[in-house]
Amino acid sequence: MLVALDIDGTLMSYDQELSEDVRDAVAGLRAAGHHVVLASGRSLIAMTPVAEILGIDRGWVVASNGAVTARLDPEEPDGYALEDVVTFDPGPALRLLREHLPDARYAVEDVGVGFRMNELFPDGELDGVHRVVEFDELWSGEVTRVIVRSPGSTSEEFHELVEHLGLDDVTYAVGWTAWMDLAPLGVTKATGLELVRRALHVQPHRTVAVGDGHNDVEMLQWAARGVAMGHADAAVQEAADEVTGTIDDDGAADVLRGLLP
Repeated sequence: MLVALDIDGTLMSYDQELSEDVRDAVAGLRAAGHHVVLASGRSLIAMTPVAEILGIDRGWVVASNGAVTARLDPEEPDGYALEDVVTFDPGPALRLLREHLPDARYAVEDVGVGFRMNELFPDGELDGVHRVVEFDELWSGEVTRVIVRSPGSTSEEFHELVEHLGLDDVTYAVGWTAWMDLAPLGVTKATGLELVRRALHVQPHRTVAVGDGHNDVEMLQWAARGVAMGHADAAVQEAADEVTGTIDDDGAADVLRGLLP
């Protein structure tokens, strides 16, 4: 099987804790010969430490909401090899968003390095090297991802703003009330996972996915068995085939254990 797993709110608590039950369940699946693929909105350099904690030193990861797909390999200089990177010109979206959210913080991802941003983000929110640049330097080249952080905005306001602005050349996902990710048009976790599935020659009916956020909806619909966490909101649960326990209940561990004989 190919088992795709979101990280934050699914495997790892919002306090960045990962339970022994989850670790044991992941190890059991891998020992049984199944492919455990981490699929996250995190950047690649923020995912590799989680893979290490889980004991995954070889395999595939889907990062940046599907824009970056990599193969973990300890023999590579960085511990991974990039297999697919999808980019877009962030300039039009950034200029348009800045008009309506002038006080927001904006960042673009430099794969494997960190982020360029117009203002520093709070400690712990982004990994890697952080470089503050002039706003127009954010679109000096194509990027995999744009992050918009606007503490004064709500999830609903973000959705309304994007619909009003007609950002039809990007895919967007609202994470929490102050956070929005923009990706290349049509790119989601599901598109990255489909690339991995084909590379691994796993049949579509042998796919499972577990997640809790709006950026997991396409992934849950893509999988033959999509499982939403118990604390996910209604839209995410409706996209899934079933619902497990919450992150506090180690709901993901229950699902993973159930996949073993």
